[in-house]
Amino acid sequence: MCLLLAQIHLSAQPSKHTQKVEALLAKMTLEEKIGQMTLYTTDWGSTGPTIREGYRTDIRSGACGALFNSHTTAFTRELQRIAVEESRLKIPLLFGYDVIHGYKTIFPIPLGEAASWDPAAAETSARVAAVEASASGLHWTFAPMCDVSRDPRWGRVMEGAGEDTYLGSRFAEARVRGFQGRGLGNTDAMIACVKHFAGYGAPMGGRDYNTVDMSERYFRDFYLPPYEAAVRAGAATVMTSFNDYDGMPASGNKHLLTDILRKEWGFTGFVVTDYTSINEMVNHGVAADDKAAGELAANAGVDMDMQGAVYQRFLAQSVRDGKVPVSQIDDAVRRILTLKMDMGLFEDPYKFCDPEREKRVILSADHRAKARDVARKSVVLLKNEGQTLPLNTKAKIALIGPLGDNQSELIGAWSGSGSGNDCISLLQGLTNAGGNVTFSKGCNVEGDDRSGFDAAVALARQSDVIVLAIGEMAWMSGEAASRADINLPGVQEELARALKATGKPMVVVLMNGRPLTIPWLAENASSILEAWWLGTETGNALADILYGAYNPSGKLPMTFPRSVGQVPVFYNEKSTGRPYDPNSKWTSKYIDSPNAPLYAFGYGLSYTTFSYGDPVVDKKAFSNGEKITLRVRLTNTGKYEGEETVQLYIRDLVASSTRPVKELKGFQKIRLKPGESRDVSFEIGENDLKFYRRDMTYGTEPGDFDLMVGGSSDQVKTIRVQLKP
Repeated sequence: MCLLLAQIHLSAQPSKHTQKVEALLAKMTLEEKIGQMTLYTTDWGSTGPTIREGYRTDIRSGACGALFNSHTTAFTRELQRIAVEESRLKIPLLFGYDVIHGYKTIFPIPLGEAASWDPAAAETSARVAAVEASASGLHWTFAPMCDVSRDPRWGRVMEGAGEDTYLGSRFAEARVRGFQGRGLGNTDAMIACVKHFAGYGAPMGGRDYNTVDMSERYFRDFYLPPYEAAVRAGAATVMTSFNDYDGMPASGNKHLLTDILRKEWGFTGFVVTDYTSINEMVNHGVAADDKAAGELAANAGVDMDMQGAVYQRFLAQSVRDGKVPVSQIDDAVRRILTLKMDMGLFEDPYKFCDPEREKRVILSADHRAKARDVARKSVVLLKNEGQTLPLNTKAKIALIGPLGDNQSELIGAWSGSGSGNDCISLLQGLTNAGGNVTFSKGCNVEGDDRSGFDAAVALARQSDVIVLAIGEMAWMSGEAASRADINLPGVQEELARALKATGKPMVVVLMNGRPLTIPWLAENASSILEAWWLGTETGNALADILYGAYNPSGKLPMTFPRSVGQVPVFYNEKSTGRPYDPNSKWTSKYIDSPNAPLYAFGYGLSYTTFSYGDPVVDKKAFSNGEKITLRVRLTNTGKYEGEETVQLYIRDLVASSTRPVKELKGFQKIRLKPGESRDVSFEIGENDLKFYRRDMTYGTEPGDFDLMVGGSSDQVKTIRVQLKP
C-alpha cells in the first residue's frame, strides 16, 4: 500500500520533461498539434503488413501521432523511420495493439484468469504479454478492460473479470502492474489503457454498443471502482466507451472525463476514444454532425481520436470558430508528448525494434510454462460425481467433440497475434501425458449435422470413459458477439445425450467465453470442467487436471444462470420489499424456475474437500478508525492436497439507502495437505463498510453488519458485528 501511494503521489508531480514539452509545443502549428491527437489503424493484409499511402502522407506531414495494428520490429521500424526522418518536427509515433491476454504466447481469456481468483496470475500473464509485444515494436496495449458485467449475453464478458466490483478491482490493478512492469521507459514495459470508461458492461439487453442507464449511486457503488483501481495503480491512458451515460455518450461526457477522472481521481495521462466513437455521437443524437461531435469530445477531455479522423478534419476550424479553446488542444498535446518522452522515444525512437530480442522471447519455453500454469489455475471444476476425476492414465478414453482436436478456437477471441498452430490441442495434451486416447469429432460446434454421432457413440461404447470437449467458436464471444440464446450452440447437447445413453462416465470439458445455460449437463454429466479458452497451452494444462497432476482450484467470477430468462443474475443483488420465500406466492420469484442460479458466483470444487469452522471475531463492536479481525478454521477433509479460496462477504443490515444482500470484501487462496487445518484471518475496517449514503456522501453509517465467510457466495457462515456511532 505504501508503494501504491508513492506511485500516486509521484504521478501528480510535474513531469521531468516539462521544459522539453513546452519547447516543442511552441514550435508546433495548430495542425501539427492536432496530428498528435490523431490515431489511425494500419491495414494488415493476408500476406503481411501494409499501410495506406494516405497514412504515410499523414505521418510525413505530422498529421498522425499514433498508429495501431502495426507490429513486428521490421514494420514498426519503417513507420517510425518516416516519422523521425521525414516529418518536420521528427516526433516519434506511438504504436498500439489489442494485447488482451497475450501477444504470441496466449494465456486464458481475462474472464478465465479471473476464475483463478489469483491476481498474481493475471499480473504474470500481462507481464509476459508486455515482454513479447514490446519486443515486437509495440508501446501501448488497449487493456485492461475494467467493465463490470452481470449479463452473459454480452459477448465482451470474456474480456473482463466478471460481475463483482471488488474482484474486478483487484484484477484491474494487477494487470496494470503486469503491463507497465518496472515503469514506462523500460524496453519490456507497455502503456496500459483502462477501458471502457465508463459503464460499458451494462448495455440494455446485453447487446453490444447499446445504451446504458443506471443511477449515479449504482454507478459509483458497483461500476466505477475497478476503473479507479486501475488508474490508481498507475495506468497511463484511459479509453472512452461506446455507450452513453446519463444521456451523454462517454466520448462527449465531461462529467466522466473531467469531473471524475481528472478532478476526483487526479489522472494525469491521456484519454483516447474507442474506435470512431466521436463520429458515433451523431447517431446517438447529441451532435448534428462530425464537427459538432468533435467539439463535444475535445471540450469534455478527449485527447486522442481513434480512427474517426474527426479531429484531423474539423478541430482546427473549431478552434478558429472559438468552439474549442486552444488551451484545451495544448493540454492534450502536452499529455501525449509527455508520455512519448516517458517511453524514451525521443532519445531512441527504435528502442522497441530489436529483432534479436523479438526472436528470443516470443513463445519462449519460460513463457509457455507460465501460460500452462495460469491456464491450470483458471479451470473451474463444476461437478465431480462419484470422484470420476482425476482419471487414470491407463483408462481407455474416448475423446469426443468438435473442440477435442482443435487448435484455432482454443486461443479464443482477442488473441493478439497468436496462432492456433502454436496451440496444444486437448488430444495432443492427453497424448503428451501418456494417455490412452482415441478421438471422434461427433459434430461441429454449430449447425445441425449429426452424421458423426454414430461413430462417436461406437467409440464411447468401446472405452472406459468419455471426455466430451464442447463449447463455443472463438467468434461467438468478444466484441460484437452478443447472444440472445446462451445455450450450447448447434447439436452439441444432442451429442451429449446420445453419449449419456451408453452408460459410460462422461466428463464434459466446456470451452467458451461466457457463462452458458447448461442445466441438462449439470444434471447428467459425471464431471464438468469449465475451461473457458485457455490459450496456447490448453491441452497440456487440461491433461494436468484430467490426470490429477494438478488439482483444480478455480472459482466462478460470474454467475451461471439456469436459463436466459434469469438474466441479469448476480450474487450481490439487493433485497426487495418482498424477498424470496418458497412458501409464499406473493414474493419476488419466478413461477417456472427457482431464483437460485445453476452455479453461484465464487463456486468451484476441488478433488479434495474442505470444511469451515464457525467464524470468530476479536470484538463484536468497533468504531471508525478501528479494525476488527475475523478468523475461521479451514480444514482439508479429503485425500488430495489442494487449494481453497476463502471468501469474505459483508452485509449492511440497515442503511440510509438500500444495500446488497452480500458484497465481496476479501479473499485468500490457501493450500492444505490432507488432514491439515489452518486459521485464516481477515481484517475489516471502515473502508470496507463505506458506501454512497442517501445524501451521496461517501462514508460509513453505524449499525449492525453480517460478516460472512465461505467457499462460495451461496455457502457461507455468518457472524454479526456492530459499527458503533
